[in-house]
Amino acid sequence: MAEPEIIARNHLKVKRKSVQKLSDLLAPVAGDMKAVDAVIRSRLDSDVVLIRTIGDYIIGAGGKRMRPAMLLLVAQALGYQGDHHHLMAAVVEFIHTATLLHDDVVDESDLRRGRSTANAVFGNAASVLVGDYLYSRAFEMMVDVDSMAIMKIMSGATTVIAEGEVLQLLNVHDPDVSEARYLQVVRFKTAKLFEAAAEAGAVLAGANAAQREAAAAYGRHIGTAFQLVDDVLDYSGDVNALGKNVGDDLREGKPTLPLIRVLEVGTDLQKQLVRQAIEHGEADFDAVAQAIHDTGALEHAQRSAVAEADMACEALDAFPASAAREALLNFCSFAVGRDR
Repeated sequence: MAEPEIIARNHLKVKRKSVQKLSDLLAPVAGDMKAVDAVIRSRLDSDVVLIRTIGDYIIGAGGKRMRPAMLLLVAQALGYQGDHHHLMAAVVEFIHTATLLHDDVVDESDLRRGRSTANAVFGNAASVLVGDYLYSRAFEMMVDVDSMAIMKIMSGATTVIAEGEVLQLLNVHDPDVSEARYLQVVRFKTAKLFEAAAEAGAVLAGANAAQREAAAAYGRHIGTAFQLVDDVLDYSGDVNALGKNVGDDLREGKPTLPLIRVLEVGTDLQKQLVRQAIEHGEADFDAVAQAIHDTGALEHAQRSAVAEADMACEALDAFPASAAREALLNFCSFAVGRDR
């Protein structure tokens, strides 16, 4: 992924030192992240053995925990001194995990984070029901925080995420999806939980209206940047590093941004190749990848991701200087420079 990384370094408005490891970036909340893990494990406990088994399986798969980390960093950056941030970070991770369980069933995926999906191991029915359990548990935990503002943010987010899932379903196998339609799905399905996590962190900290709005904007733009980079990695990533099957989106007939770009600027032959690939979910992957390369579609998607990261950085002007704010700024570079 050499060329997109060069774009990220040269065009990101807020330049930060390169963060090679996520653990370095999350250093200001390292202790908090351990506490969140403890909350997750304790709240996953259930008398129903299958729930515990699947819960242990999906938590054991790891993951970046970007959304809960964002909530913790925003809360810290805005001076939060309470004791609800660990619980709320766990709520965010539960909601995210529930969406992944449901996504894998809908997409018929068999690989995530480098190993078999829960539905591949335990079956679709169990995965859907445990996903439902995680949603329910998340809202039960939110009651303990006793904040109507946060309840409004998170309940609204889950509704928008569900709408995004349906919109994506409508876009599958449709080669006429525009960039605007695709970005709407990204902002609903992926970016919305980043936005909600950041805004919830601001609400916990008692932020003013400008800071709360800035936190939401930051999360929205970072979440969009993450998804656009995922689009790039689907055609340039290493399956062992990425933790999923490279090219899955194409096989599922999903018109992601690189494909949409080829349909906008490619030759008639390239457009026909991509159109057939989206319509049927079957194509010569190498030929499609070559068309994407030849039209500069990956660079276009990467530039779009960098533009989103720029806007995320600019939103943080409303935050006071701190180690947590610096980490949030570093997320901007990490989001567009990662390889997994």
